[in-house]
Amino acid sequence: MGANMALHLRDCGHSISCVFDTSETAAKESATDLECKLALSLEEVSRDSEVIITVVTDDSAMDEIFSEEKESLLTHAEGKLFLNCATISPDVHRMVEKRIIERGGGCLECCMASSITQARNGTLYLMVGGDRNTFEDASPVLQDLSKNLRFVGPSGKAAEVKALVNMVMNVNTAALAEGLGIGCALGLDLEMLVEVFSQTGANSRVLETDAEDMLQRDHECYFSAEHAAKDSRIALALAKESLLQTPLAQATLEQYEKLVAAGLGSLDKSGIAELTFPGRSPALK
Repeated sequence: MGANMALHLRDCGHSISCVFDTSETAAKESATDLECKLALSLEEVSRDSEVIITVVTDDSAMDEIFSEEKESLLTHAEGKLFLNCATISPDVHRMVEKRIIERGGGCLECCMASSITQARNGTLYLMVGGDRNTFEDASPVLQDLSKNLRFVGPSGKAAEVKALVNMVMNVNTAALAEGLGIGCALGLDLEMLVEVFSQTGANSRVLETDAEDMLQRDHECYFSAEHAAKDSRIALALAKESLLQTPLAQATLEQYEKLVAAGLGSLDKSGIAELTFPGRSPALK
């Protein structure tokens, strides 16, 4: 996601100072594509950039890149703006904002409800949390990245919304996989079934994006099963804090955890159909 966002910003006329990735191969590829410097450390990124966009996998990775115990993005944070786009726990977003502000920087959480194609085309749906004035200052860059830009509220609130977005999406994906799996077991024409779903209360955005992939067993990754499991855990933690029971979200998480345990966490979320269609197994043939 980050590399494609950077490519689009370059196409919009922004100067890309440098890139950094824990994967040396990915970092070199991005630097070559962007014709920019390959930073060798996190502190180099914040030293050489005015606006720093981060996209990491989970809470621990976010804590690592904004570490207070060693050189990190915080090293040269004064006067810099950080746009943190990862789907992570709201409390971690709030923690990172506090660290950045204490060092004289600005920070926004910019949660994305889109995929790689939208990142490359600058048509992301962005839910933004943080200080309102910082949001206004950052709007020119955010508008170049997005088709829809929504300020949600203080730090942590955008992450809460994003967790719920992905929780509902994951439940819908699991339900679609079960419906199509049952239809297959009944010997129904699945293309017909998808068309009927699309014209009735069974319709959903997930039907549009994932149904054909489930039928064809084409699970090229746009949003991985591993990330689906992670985001469902975040939403379930929020539900637990609110003393709410969420059995559908829990059951969906358990399905995605089965995929991950089978070594298939890198499949697209549509891969959950491998658990529900008759004659399929947790491993692709």
